[in-house]
Amino acid sequence: MAQAVSQTSYENRQSSTAVGDLEPVQKPFVWLGVLISVLLFFTIVQVTTWTQGVLFIIGLAFGLALLYARFGFTSAFRRLISVGNVQGLQAHMLMLAVATTLFAIILSTGFSFTGMTPQGYVFPVGLSVVAGSFMFGIGMQMGNGCASGTLYTVGGGKSSMVLTLLGFIAGSVLGAYHIGFWRDLPTLPAISLAESTGFGYLGGWVLQILIFLGIYGATVQFARKKNPPQMKPLTTTNGLKKLWRGAWPLLLAAVILGILNAITLSVRGNPWGITSAFALWGSKFLQIFGVDVASWTYWQGGTEPLNQTVLADSTSVMNFGIILGAFIAASFQGNFKPGKIKPGVAAASILGGILMGYGARLAFGCNIGAYFGGIASFSLHGWVWMIMALAGTYLALFIRPLFGMKNPSPKDSMC
Repeated sequence: MAQAVSQTSYENRQSSTAVGDLEPVQKPFVWLGVLISVLLFFTIVQVTTWTQGVLFIIGLAFGLALLYARFGFTSAFRRLISVGNVQGLQAHMLMLAVATTLFAIILSTGFSFTGMTPQGYVFPVGLSVVAGSFMFGIGMQMGNGCASGTLYTVGGGKSSMVLTLLGFIAGSVLGAYHIGFWRDLPTLPAISLAESTGFGYLGGWVLQILIFLGIYGATVQFARKKNPPQMKPLTTTNGLKKLWRGAWPLLLAAVILGILNAITLSVRGNPWGITSAFALWGSKFLQIFGVDVASWTYWQGGTEPLNQTVLADSTSVMNFGIILGAFIAASFQGNFKPGKIKPGVAAASILGGILMGYGARLAFGCNIGAYFGGIASFSLHGWVWMIMALAGTYLALFIRPLFGMKNPSPKDSMC
């Protein structure tokens, strides 16, 4: 009987949104965000190409979806490891299933909106990936946000995330500077579960879908048995107004993110990425002071980005879009309210950002480029990234309290 009650309690608390009172729309901020977005769009198109402009719009869409659903990678891993809450991981599995399905079609047929041959993120699996993703797992828990989380919470008005972003940029530059050492360490070749195995994209798709279903099913059984505290529902409203005023359901955002990543692949020829832009921004900043960053191993593949406007970098314009999209969404919800930063949180934010930036360079990407884009591209390194980032999260749960940061507790009614 107790188990039945526990299961019923779990199943009745799955909604990630609930109707409630919303803060007034911050109209001046909404108009400011829209105006900046329009001006930046036309500047991008005039200075570069229409393709870059489209990618900026896709970035805006990512920012809207991330903030309206508060779609997290950091919080999902933290809740899973600390109290066994599986809602975030379940959303990840849905997102990855959607992206994997669309990626399989695009990569196998070569479909493209712009004529660029689509290529997934398939990278070697070596010590650098293991170490880098482990560092990233620690860093995202210390910085209270991953790569996508850092951008959309900066746009959403969370003050401490500005420090995380600055640390992220610094760590990315340091990782780029050291990358030659890490790439000389032992490594396996790049392994695609579709192409390297002989399964092909159909067989690889079947394999990954089975893995996603297996993980999803295991989380359902685990949650029914453990009955962990659930995510606190986000406030939404009724009718069409919820599209721009209220929160979006977590699983809806998962589907949208999967589709947007596939669109990104078919527009620019590569999946969604974030952190390479941080290395570029930091490197261009050092160039101002005469540092010869072009001689670094990281930039030996091509120094053109160092000599061009940052608007010519597709990852950068998408990042700008994410920040602005989140700013507009937060303003519509009336939630753009930067606050004070506690000293402990400030220190953790900077340290976490540095660890994430450095780790992302080592691991061929972050939670977006390596985990999301890597797994959707059928790359083994994406799965390794996930495992090691979870391990890093476990360790970080013991470090966070030293900086005055709380972890979810099994005694909480909601996470």
